[in-house]
Amino acid sequence: MFSKSPGFGYESLPQRDPGSTPGLYATPFTFGQSQFSSGHSFDYVPKIKDNDFTDKTQGLLSWICNLIVTFLVFLCTLITFPVSAWFVLKTVPNYQRIVVFRLGRIRPPKGPGVVLVLPLIDQWQRVDLRTRAFNIPPCRVTTKDGGLVSVGADIQFRIWNPVMSVVAVQDLNASTRLTALNAMTQSLGKRTVREIQTERVKLGEHLGMDINELTKPWGLEVDRVELTLESVLQAPENLQSGPLIMPPSVPGLEGLTGPIQQLAMHFLGQSTQTPQPVNDTVSFTDELSMEAPVATASNRVEELLAAVSLVLSESLVKQVGACFQFYISTSSGEIGSYYVDLTQNSGACGLGEARRSDVSLSMSEQDLMAMFQGSLQPFAAYSSGRLRVQGDLHTAMKLETLLKLLKPH
Repeated sequence: MFSKSPGFGYESLPQRDPGSTPGLYATPFTFGQSQFSSGHSFDYVPKIKDNDFTDKTQGLLSWICNLIVTFLVFLCTLITFPVSAWFVLKTVPNYQRIVVFRLGRIRPPKGPGVVLVLPLIDQWQRVDLRTRAFNIPPCRVTTKDGGLVSVGADIQFRIWNPVMSVVAVQDLNASTRLTALNAMTQSLGKRTVREIQTERVKLGEHLGMDINELTKPWGLEVDRVELTLESVLQAPENLQSGPLIMPPSVPGLEGLTGPIQQLAMHFLGQSTQTPQPVNDTVSFTDELSMEAPVATASNRVEELLAAVSLVLSESLVKQVGACFQFYISTSSGEIGSYYVDLTQNSGACGLGEARRSDVSLSMSEQDLMAMFQGSLQPFAAYSSGRLRVQGDLHTAMKLETLLKLLKPH
């Protein structure tokens, strides 16, 4: 039907996806050697990544027809220009581009400034190049060591190629969210609970690179990924390895907060994991005087509660807004129940069970005294296994606001 063939041979599509997918028209020299990622076909725009929009698949007769139609539409627009200017001239700001399809074929992106869009034959779409962000809600991830954590993420991305963002994917936002969610679950599933707790910054960088590899054919680039650990729903199965975090008796470590504290305790903890020799000792106890230490322990906790009651205030309730239930184990094996309620009025504390607790904390009496005296940080105690938390970990860490008021100056 056409006078000349453009030099492309018609090839049947394969039954399954090969290593590189050619389009409907492919030359014998380039078949199976596509320049693009698997699953994407841009044979009608061979060098789209290099901003080369030369269309070599169009026949001579089709090219002549397109030229005639474009000339006639342009001539009609020019004749009726005072009126048609309201419809064909578009203002594009610096942070946007317009992707135009003329008679169904892609054209170079237009903008910024005033651009001309021909009526009837041009279909166009605005593409925003500014950085945008979305949130992955917390989801359950099973870790490598058998633990179960609730992890979310905040992701920032931008479009670096407006043409590919329109041509390569139908719904860019939904596809990016789904790809980021799948990449996060697969990446964190290969890590342990301890790595997720102490190396969130590093894991976020690796996750950003993994998402970029998947979204690069869409003309999209991920700038930042910040992981948010909501809580540890299930402890890992194997807890026989030594603690990652340095004991809090290291001078100067208590003042560090946030990711710096995690990194400092992680690296310092690796240098102090060598066991120290323990000398054999023999101790004699009198069975008749076994109750004396218990009474002393109870008095210490009561003195601590009295000190806590002195710093309770309405401003502290507004800052914390949570009720803490403590289960303290003494050296004799007994377990005492105490509560600190910072949810209403000026707060309250005392013995027994709270009516409604947000977080339950289980620890030894020695660790409790060290925590309220300021020599033990809550995060250090939790990460080393000396503090067991039942509930939201973020709410439990709010206890540090109360501890700061009780630190000796």
